Amino acid sequence: MAVTEQKQAIVAQMKDTLSEAKGAVLVGYSGLTVAQATDLRRRFLAEGVEYKVIKNTLTRIAANELGLEGFTEHLEGPTALASSKEDAVAPARIIEKFIKETEKEVVTVKAGIVEGEVMDAAGIKVIANLPNREGMLSMLLSVLQAPVRNVAYAVKAVAEKEPVAAE
Repeated sequence: MAVTEQKQAIVAQMKDTLSEAKGAVLVGYSGLTVAQATDLRRRFLAEGVEYKVIKNTLTRIAANELGLEGFTEHLEGPTALASSKEDAVAPARIIEKFIKETEKEVVTVKAGIVEGEVMDAAGIKVIANLPNREGMLSMLLSVLQAPVRNVAYAVKAVAEKEPVAAE
């Protein structure tokens, strides 16, 4: 296989990864020790997030072909990509938690994609603090249940207050 065919295959694979991902984060990792890298990979694996070191030039080609404006300007220096096909928030949440726990800037968030939208590092940090899909659904359910629950409490209070008429 020629070198250009290998590169074309890598670009095609990167296009698939970027287009299928619900959430993806570009990570700068200079200064990361082997133990820290192993810990980070295990965290990603536990959440079903794919994490791999990428080639900036080939990723730039894939992003340009997909029309991801604003994404390619962050492809500088040592870069890895954390992506998830299931959970849009998981890559950002794991990276932010890792950064807080290590208390060192060995890992930096460069940019990311959430549901097809390119976001800068500040946007990814905001997304990282959101709960996962199940958490959001449970919050929505509790908001929807609140009015029904309040009506039930009011009816119960009225029923307990009114004396029952004897027949």
